[in-house]
Amino acid sequence: MAKIPRQWIYRTSPASRIPDSVRNEITAKADEIVQTVFKPQYIKPPPKKPRFNYIVGIYTKWHKNCLYFRAKFACPGPNALSPFFEDSFTRLAYMANGRFNVSYMRHTGKWSEVFADLSMEEAFATIRDEPFFHPPG
Repeated sequence: MAKIPRQWIYRTSPASRIPDSVRNEITAKADEIVQTVFKPQYIKPPPKKPRFNYIVGIYTKWHKNCLYFRAKFACPGPNALSPFFEDSFTRLAYMANGRFNVSYMRHTGKWSEVFADLSMEEAFATIRDEPFFHPPG
C-alpha cells in the first residue's frame, strides 16, 4: 500500500487580543440569547422527586479569545459528590477581523468545531437556531 505524503493545511490562528468594544458587543448579544432563548426553554422548576441532574442556571464566561456558554446543574442524588457542577456547552472563538468559529462540547469531553469563519450575525444566528449549540437537557 502506498504511503500518503504529508500535506500542509492553512489554518487561521486566533486573535491575540480582542478590542474592548467588540468584547462588549459580543457579550451583550450572547447575554440576550441566554435570556431570551436558553433560560426560558431549559430552566424549569425543580421536579418534585428529583432523581437526575437538572439545569438551574445558564450564563456566559470569557477565557482568552473565547466566549463560553455555560450551564449550572443541580445534583439531587444522595450520593452526589457536590450539590452543583458547571459545564460549558458552546464555544464562540474570536479569530480576527470580526470572524468567529463556533464549537460545541461533544459527549467525549472534546470540542467539535462545526462552523468556521462566520460573521458575528451568522455566528449568533447559528447558536440560536442549531440544536448542537443548545444546553443538554
